[in-house]
Amino acid sequence: MFSNELFNNALWWAITLIVIDLTIRVLAVIVVPRNRKPTAGMAWLLAIFLLPYIGVFFFLLIGSPKLPRKRRELQDEVNAFMRAVSAEERRTQDLSGNPAWFNSLAEMNTNYGGLPLLHGSRGRLLEDYDDTIKVMTEAVDQATDYVHVQFYILSLDDSTAEFFDALEHAIQRGVRVNVMLDHWASRTKKFHKETKARLDQMGASWTFMLPLLPFEGKFQRPDLRNHRKILIVDGRVGYMGSLNMIDRTYNVPKNIKRGLKWQELVVELRGPGVAALDAVFISDWYSETGVVLTDGVRRAEKVAQGDSLRGLGASLIDHSEDEGTMLTQVVPSGPGFERENNLRLFLGMIHAAQQRVIITSPYFVPDEALMYAITSAVARGVPVDLFVSEIGDQALVYHAQRSYYEELLRAGVRIYLYPAPYILHAKHFTIDDDVALIGSSNMDMRSFSLNMEVSMLVRDVDFVHQMREVEDHYREISRLLTLEEWLRQPLRSTVLDNLARLTSALQ
Repeated sequence: MFSNELFNNALWWAITLIVIDLTIRVLAVIVVPRNRKPTAGMAWLLAIFLLPYIGVFFFLLIGSPKLPRKRRELQDEVNAFMRAVSAEERRTQDLSGNPAWFNSLAEMNTNYGGLPLLHGSRGRLLEDYDDTIKVMTEAVDQATDYVHVQFYILSLDDSTAEFFDALEHAIQRGVRVNVMLDHWASRTKKFHKETKARLDQMGASWTFMLPLLPFEGKFQRPDLRNHRKILIVDGRVGYMGSLNMIDRTYNVPKNIKRGLKWQELVVELRGPGVAALDAVFISDWYSETGVVLTDGVRRAEKVAQGDSLRGLGASLIDHSEDEGTMLTQVVPSGPGFERENNLRLFLGMIHAAQQRVIITSPYFVPDEALMYAITSAVARGVPVDLFVSEIGDQALVYHAQRSYYEELLRAGVRIYLYPAPYILHAKHFTIDDDVALIGSSNMDMRSFSLNMEVSMLVRDVDFVHQMREVEDHYREISRLLTLEEWLRQPLRSTVLDNLARLTSALQ
């Protein structure tokens, strides 16, 4: 009697588990692929079918790249603000001197990212890590009106102490200082508590970006991050690129033990393009705080802080500040936008190239469209150079990146390995002799879909000449990887690379 009852209970549980398992699989086939790239959909289905309960848990946790509904509503206001910035510019622009493909690319950027193509800026590239922080510090020391600080990672340490001192001195002079730092990225770094205390002590107005504070009602997919790096001083000078405000070892013991040092590239921008960069900061500040910053708005009747962004946009651009010959377009991207703005921009540039393409990306994990664009460029007779680090700091991404090398080498792409112990963290590329792009965006799935990024498209021969000098320096000190060398990789490396590649669609 007892054994029959035990058998019946076991049978009932077995049937229940089978029904649950089948239900999970059927629902996964219906839910997972919807509005998702086939590669990402297949990767999630594979995870759920192999490990149903674990796969479902992670899909519920990180399966949606969308921001929470309240954040999406704020983003709608931000997008309207961006369009308002562009409206007046688009009515008065004369783009007749540009190639048709460039104008159409700029039109796409405006439609997706909201910001206009602007004439009259000038830019200077900053390559030395510590010197870049010093230049930024000197700019803050000269501030008279406001300073906008936005970094994915902001940390008080020996390398950045003078920058924090400059912010404090600016506040003491009556300068308004607004600071944003990504919550998750910054809180995991050494000296995070000291950084927060220093900002409070100096009296800065500061906030976390995309905070993970569920008990305060602030929570979204944990790995959605604001990856932008922006500094604006008085609306007259702006900085953007790849550098985080932290020591170049990131103060991580394993980095110090390995002797790793980060190599960056930042552009110092002057002219109307600074206002477009400031628009991104103002938008992010509004998204995080609900407060409208009017620093830098040139009209006499400024809206009160706390009002809607509506109506503020047309007041940002001032062409009396034209300082150069550069055509610039700031392109924000991220989960708040309907399209992958940065990926579409990258694809448009590569497809348009006629003479050469030179790409620098620390984390290069392309999707199919980007791989096709790059390999097709070589097939069209356009040389393509790719600069990546010889070593990696993130094992999963590093091995996923390596899994693409053989296909790229067979297609004829020249891959240059930037030497250890440096991590080439710069993010930029050039096409032909007069078009360049620089910003915070990597060429990987995370930067395309999950991270908030900012890039700047530039058309200017002199600026591209500066970029060429940087690229030539990379080439001088880097090692050219050959297909013969790559095919001698040990089997264990190939296995690791291929396994990491399977996860790339989920990143």
